[in-house]
Amino acid sequence: MRQPLSVIIIAKNEALQIRQCLESVRWADEIVVLDSGSTDGTVAICQEYTDHVYQTDWPGFGEQKKRALAKATKPWVLSLDADEYLSDSLTHAIQTILQTNSSHAGFEITRKHLFYQKLIHHANGKKALLRLFKRESATIEPVSVHESFTVTGTVGHLADPIIHQSFSDLSDMLTKLNRYSSLTAQQKIQRGQHYNIAQSLLHAGWQFFKEYIINRGFLDGGRGFLLAWAYAHASFYRCVKTTYCDQA
Repeated sequence: MRQPLSVIIIAKNEALQIRQCLESVRWADEIVVLDSGSTDGTVAICQEYTDHVYQTDWPGFGEQKKRALAKATKPWVLSLDADEYLSDSLTHAIQTILQTNSSHAGFEITRKHLFYQKLIHHANGKKALLRLFKRESATIEPVSVHESFTVTGTVGHLADPIIHQSFSDLSDMLTKLNRYSSLTAQQKIQRGQHYNIAQSLLHAGWQFFKEYIINRGFLDGGRGFLLAWAYAHASFYRCVKTTYCDQA
C-alpha cells in the first residue's frame, strides 16, 4: 500500500510557472501552498489544485518552509519551489519509494536547470538537496536563504532530477543574482565572514572554473557559459557585499 504524500510549496508572484509545478504533483495526497502576497493570480491558480492555500507574510525562506512543513499532515513530504516540477521518471521513482515504504528517513535529489527552453545537463551546481523525507523526522533552520531540511536517520539518493526553471531570461537572472547575493552576504556578515576584493575575485574564478571546466558546462554550449558566468558573478558579489553591506 502506498504511503500518503504531502507536497509543500512556497510562492510569490509565480503565475507564469507554478501551474506546471502543481500539474506534476497533482497525484499527491495533499498539496500545501504558502503564498506571501502575490498580486498576479498565483493564489487563484493554486486554488484550482488544492484547498490548502495560505496567505502569509514573508519571514525568509527557511521560516516560510518551516511553516509549510508544520501544515503538512501526511507521513511523507516533498518540498518543491514554485519554479520546479517533476519529470515523469522522477514521479515514478518517488511513487516506488512510497509504495515500498523505504527505511530511509529522506532522499536527496539533484536539479537540472531549464534555461531558455533547453535542459542544462552539466552547469547545474551538482548539489543534491534533501527534498523527500518522512515528516516526523524532518527539521529546517529558519535562515533567510539557502535553507535546507535535515532528518534523523539515513538518507538515500534519487538519480532522476527535479527540473528547475531557474531564470526566464537574462534580465530575470540578473535580478535574482542581485537579490540572492545580498541575502547570502547578510548571512556571512552575521557569521563574522568578510572578504576583500582579491578574495572575492578568487572565489569567483574558482566558481567559474568548477562549473565550466570541472562540471563540463562547456558541453551545454552558450547557455552553459552564461550559467557558469552567472554563478561566478553571484560568488563575487555575495563575497564583496560582506564588506559594503556591513558598511551600509
